[in-house]
Amino acid sequence: MAQNWTPSTWRQMPIQQVPEYPDANKLRETEQQLATWPPLVFAGEARRLKKSLANVAEGNGFLLQGGDCAESFAEHGADTIRDFFRAFLQMAVVLTYGAQLPVVKVGRIAGQFAKPRSSGIETQGDVSLPSYRGDIVNGIEFNEASRIPDPERQIMAYRQSAATLNLLRAFAMGGYANLDNVQQWMLGFIKDSPQADRYRKLADRISETMDFMRAIGINSENNSSLRETDFFTSHEALLLGYEEALTRVDSTSGDWYATSGHMIWIGDRTRQADHAHMEFCRGIKNPLGLKCGPSLQPDDLIKLIDILNPANEAGRLTLICRFGHDKVADHLPKLIRAVEKEGRKVVWSCDPMHGNTITLNNYKTRPFERVLSEVESFFQIHRAEGTHPGGIHVEMTGKDVTECTGGARAVTGADLQDRYHTHCDPRLNADQALELAFLLAERMKTGRDEKRMAAVAV
Repeated sequence: MAQNWTPSTWRQMPIQQVPEYPDANKLRETEQQLATWPPLVFAGEARRLKKSLANVAEGNGFLLQGGDCAESFAEHGADTIRDFFRAFLQMAVVLTYGAQLPVVKVGRIAGQFAKPRSSGIETQGDVSLPSYRGDIVNGIEFNEASRIPDPERQIMAYRQSAATLNLLRAFAMGGYANLDNVQQWMLGFIKDSPQADRYRKLADRISETMDFMRAIGINSENNSSLRETDFFTSHEALLLGYEEALTRVDSTSGDWYATSGHMIWIGDRTRQADHAHMEFCRGIKNPLGLKCGPSLQPDDLIKLIDILNPANEAGRLTLICRFGHDKVADHLPKLIRAVEKEGRKVVWSCDPMHGNTITLNNYKTRPFERVLSEVESFFQIHRAEGTHPGGIHVEMTGKDVTECTGGARAVTGADLQDRYHTHCDPRLNADQALELAFLLAERMKTGRDEKRMAAVAV
């Protein structure tokens, strides 16, 4: 257990990105109420995720982490969750086939409600109001009543997370993820896209393999790994009062776990070593993520790693790198070398979204070619350094949105207004996400072939 730590010691530290609640008593009552409610996830599930991530850290797996930029109350529904899960399964099966490695599936879902902001104030014309900080804090509508932080929204976020988790568990364990259904995961709007034919060919090969396995007596009825999958949840631990309320002692180990999600991460704006978010996260036993942006220096990264993972436990810490396509070559190699020199065990993951945001026709967007470029550079750099490119972290949806330009269907700047639905940052649509998965699969297959050839040469 972390020394001199309790779930509330963060309250003694400086803190960034905190909403100003006008009613402190109501906030306190809400947190006290949440503290009596059941956990959303369980310590054993978080330990299982950590074990899977340990395999990734050792080079024997790949992390697929993705989902909404910010979940909303308005868009919550069974169809939205199902379509996201289908798109995610498609990506996972493409990556598994290409990498010939287990894919650890972690969604940005069932808790990704709070968002950091570059400014606490938003101005439109002559009117300035508090910035929208996610549905768990305030409303997106630009009016004074909507933008007042309301503790009651934490109750709504908890209930939506519980309902979402219930459906996700049913999908993952109830047969929807059965590999016999691999042909049925295709979303309707993708059927005429350039990715559809590639996916059908891959699904045909998987179906042929399943037929062979059935012929020798191995099927989804007698082998649960063919009909079920592990699916985990994650979010940025931004609203620490909410996180503290859902932090519980595990009865089997005596350790503290955040039960708001299986994995939580610290953002690039809140990773100060002597601040509240680092203090809170160092004491819980969940797998953690740490966003690494261009301002992070190698020595500072080692200090942060030592705070969050002093035992150097594989699977504990994932470094989520978000530099931008034009900055990754300048920053990633020196971080890798520092971590390797100190012998720290981490998962290296690429977030090609947050460093590649631009404004086009008054819309925030992310050019798909820049997303691909950062991913390409991430893999090339790790190959050059002899380290494992262990994961991808993307903002995506199962819907046919037009929020990121480019891709095989060539979403243009003029198309952005058609189906721009995000509450915060632009997301890849399912077609673009699948295209990215095929690229990743090709890169991982190339890396695998190079290793095989090197081993034969020796």
